[in-house]
Order: sequence, then C-alpha cells, then structure tokens
Amino acid sequence: MTSAKGPLTGLKVMEFAGIGPGPHVGMLLADLGAEVVRIDRPGGATMNPVVERARHRVMVDLKSEEGLKFCRDAASKADVLIEGLRPGVMERLGLGPDELLEANPRLVYARMTGWGQDGPLAKAAGHDINYIAITGALDAVGKKGEVPIPPQNLIGDFGGGSMYCAFGIMAALYERAQSGKGQVVDAAIVDGVTSLMSFFFGQQHGMIRTNERGTGMLGGGAHFYQCYECADGKEISLGSIEPQFYAELVARIGAPELADGQMNPANWVDYAEKLTALFKTRTQGEWNEILEGTDVCYGPVVGLDDAPNHPHMKERGVYIEHEGETHPAPAPRFSRTPGKVRSSDDNGDAVVKSWLAEG
Repeated sequence: MTSAKGPLTGLKVMEFAGIGPGPHVGMLLADLGAEVVRIDRPGGATMNPVVERARHRVMVDLKSEEGLKFCRDAASKADVLIEGLRPGVMERLGLGPDELLEANPRLVYARMTGWGQDGPLAKAAGHDINYIAITGALDAVGKKGEVPIPPQNLIGDFGGGSMYCAFGIMAALYERAQSGKGQVVDAAIVDGVTSLMSFFFGQQHGMIRTNERGTGMLGGGAHFYQCYECADGKEISLGSIEPQFYAELVARIGAPELADGQMNPANWVDYAEKLTALFKTRTQGEWNEILEGTDVCYGPVVGLDDAPNHPHMKERGVYIEHEGETHPAPAPRFSRTPGKVRSSDDNGDAVVKSWLAEG
C-alpha cells in the first residue's frame, strides 16, 4: 500500500536562506516529507520557486536578539540545521555548532560551503567555476586547444555540493539512531567534486584519462562518444562504447568502413569527421527513427524547455506542473512512501511554535 507521506515525514529541518546548493538540499529533504523551516532575512524574496518549494518561511532579523532567540529555540527542537554562510559567520552570531549542539546534542549541523571550513581559501569568496577549477574537474571539460567550458553549475554546486551534503545529513541521522548524538557535517564542494573524480584518479593515463583536454574517450576525443549536428541544425548524442553497441551503430547508420579499429585513438579524428558528414545527411527526427530505443546508446540532444515533452520523460512523469510552473518531480522514487511537490508558505513561525509545544 502506498502512503501519502514521504520517507522523511517527521524530520524537523532549519534552513538558513542562501543560494545554489544550500536551497537544493532543503528541496531534496522537503520533497521527501521533511518539515523545512526556511529562515529568511527581512526583505528577502523567493529567488527560485522550483528549488525553494515546500518550505515554511519566516522572516528573521539575525541582527536582533529576538531573531537570534527564535533561531536558538528552533534549533533546540530541530533534527537538522542547514547553513551556507562563510566560515565564522554563524559563530559570530552565536549560532555556531558548539552553542547549538550543547543545547541540542541530537542536532545534525550541516555546513554547505565551496572551500570548506578550513584551509587557506576557506574565507574567500567563490563560485562553482572556481571550486571545480582546483579539483581537476574543470580542466577536463572542453575542446582540444581551447579554454575549459563551464558545465553550468552542475558539477560543483549540485553534484559535489548539495548531493554530498544531503548524503552526509542522511549518514549522520543514521549514526544518530545508534549513538543518540548529532554532529557537524562539513560539506565542501571541493571535497565532493574530488570524490566525484574518483573514477579518473583510479585510471592510468591512457584512452580514458589524458592530460590533454578533449582527447580522452569520455572527454570528446572518441568518435563514438560525441555529439553530432544533424541536417536541421539539431544535435544527437552517441555513447557506443562497448563493441556490440558500436557494431550496432555501424550497421544501423550504414558505415561499414568504420567497423574496424574502434578503440585505436589514431582513428578517432578521421572517423569523427566521417560521422560528422554522415549525421548531417538526415534530420534529428530521422535519426531518432533509426537509432532511438536501440542498443546503440543514443539520445537526441533536447533543450531544457523541450525536455518535459520527450516521450520517455513524459510517460515516466519526470516533470510535473505545479501552480503554473514546470517542476522536476521528487527523486529518487519510493514504492511505499513517495515524495511530493508541495507549495511554500509563510507559516515558519507557527511551525516552530508547534515544535516547541511538543516539549
């Protein structure tokens, strides 16, 4: 039987308003049923109605004793606190982990930053592009002979940031179930991205890992792991790595001259040029008819506005409409206790009062 409540129902979370990965952590927890009270500063406004959904907002003046008392009271009953300010700011406010964990030893205090809580850069300003630059991740993204291409802010803010922060929170909550004690989760983007790069650290220099941008098998060097333009200007993606998938690709597109020497990097530039010419002979829709749904490992390159209408995404309900906005549905999926997209409200004060009333 499916429950109307998500798997994190009953979890009390305080989220200090921020940008980027911090709010995304709050969304992930709220989507799965957590009761998230978002601490907004006076004059603060919703910046992103999708990422900031499902919150109980409250305006709090952190420069006033009344506002600080409200935060301390809320933290005394919360299970999780999420903050993304520069190291030292929460301590100066009297809301640091030492003070709050003393009052609530079960609190999981999650700190979401770019550089981390210590190190030479800890208190410097930065953004996603800077964090991934020092990890080796940005150096690998781009074309041969050109400067790196920022991969939006997916790798740093969200891949190495919010996802690792949420994972850390869940791990700390699991450990708390054994020990009864909370702890600090130092979720630094530089740490998370470095962990994401584990696969490449485990590779010797060769086809997959190279020192030259745009030459590795997964970095744009291989003809069978690239994107190509079609006759209508739209694009398609290939990921035909395994020999059986590559053989199917060659057969379906009618290019027997490319059958041999797939894994010889000496062939890659020439073969890529041949595929570039070949894929321009048909439209994306025509290539979809030939390749989509096969074992070629193929997908059309779809724009963000069009992604909700792709047949696979549409049938799975990957996107939903909520209050006039297109929202990504909660992920991952649960068989008994599915997540749910909910609206935000301004009832944070009342929610905290209910926490305190529970005793």
